[in-house]
Amino acid sequence: MNKIIRTIRLIEKQVSTLKIPWVSRESERRDPYRVLISCILSLRTKDGTTAEASSRLFKVVASPQEMVKLSTARLERLIYPVGFYRNKARFILEISRGIIDNFRERVPDNLEDLLKLKGVGRKTANLVLGLGYGIPAICVDTHVHRISNRLGWVNTKTPHHTEEALKRLIPSAYWIRLNTVLVAFGQNICLPISPYCSRCLIDSLCRKQRVERWR
Repeated sequence: MNKIIRTIRLIEKQVSTLKIPWVSRESERRDPYRVLISCILSLRTKDGTTAEASSRLFKVVASPQEMVKLSTARLERLIYPVGFYRNKARFILEISRGIIDNFRERVPDNLEDLLKLKGVGRKTANLVLGLGYGIPAICVDTHVHRISNRLGWVNTKTPHHTEEALKRLIPSAYWIRLNTVLVAFGQNICLPISPYCSRCLIDSLCRKQRVERWR
């Protein structure tokens, strides 16, 4: 078995009892718009805060058409206290108007068009493709970038370079779930500083590149 695939399966085993990221749980509804908005809310925000804000918001609106009817002030109140909530409220309204005006009220299902929406970067776009539409895509956030380098799978400096390198290394069947697995792993075991190597199932498979520890 390919070493990387073996490692992914062991990580999946380790995180099977842990809470997966909110956006991944939200994707079970198979609604690309909710995945998109949840991802925007999650940026630089703790997962529990994202979950609460998303739940409040989606009790009021469920589509771009409903979203643009909200005032900026009300949207801010609904999503507070996510990080940069004022900027995110503005982006969410602009994204929703863009979907209505330019994409026939439907979230785009390709990377090029998703990136045309103001405030949507590659991470968010790939998450929408994978979790929202089931289209193979690798979403590289800070956890995926850090862990892929730490394990020695890649030696890259930017998330975009990590994405391209992982596409060459990992079969497409694993692309969609890679972010969910590595984010849960990165939040609970493979921490940015002083990771819990002693309780990690892949300790013997890890090169421990760039591992920082408290001194």
